[in-house]
Amino acid sequence: MSMSLRDQLLQAGLVNERQAKEAERQLRKQERGRQQLPKEKRATPTDAELAAQRAQLAKATRDQELSRQLKEQADKRSRQAQIEQLIQQNCLPRPRTDERYNFVDGNKVRSIPADHLVRERLRRGEIAIVRRNAGYELVPAEIATRIRERDEAAVIAGVTHDAPADDGVPDDLMW
Repeated sequence: MSMSLRDQLLQAGLVNERQAKEAERQLRKQERGRQQLPKEKRATPTDAELAAQRAQLAKATRDQELSRQLKEQADKRSRQAQIEQLIQQNCLPRPRTDERYNFVDGNKVRSIPADHLVRERLRRGEIAIVRRNAGYELVPAEIATRIRERDEAAVIAGVTHDAPADDGVPDDLMW
């Protein structure tokens, strides 16, 4: 059998009998006051309550937006870390040569060291150029595909599935 809160407080010695009776009397008085008001007045919130509800709703909306932005930033950092790890573990060694392979990144022409073998593999799509921090690295095509899944802009050249077969430029032309 469960005891009422009043009985529990009395038994614990937190209130005495006189305090418990006074609290009950106050509660009955408040209830009678509410019942005497017309229904419209009892159910209608005040302007202050409405303003408080609007403020609480606005705060909840701001909090949700901030939470969404923080989650997006965390996801972006996570993807960047995954890309960095893929590049670090799978980058191909750069050839020691004076020959350069030129490519376009955005609206600028960039170059990396590349001998004939590297240029041929780039042309066939076996390797690709990816952006890493302030530089560029060569990675196998499979890795470039995995990087492209995380960030489309990270892969600069190579692994193009929709590139035309003949672009009018001879294969042996170096620029």
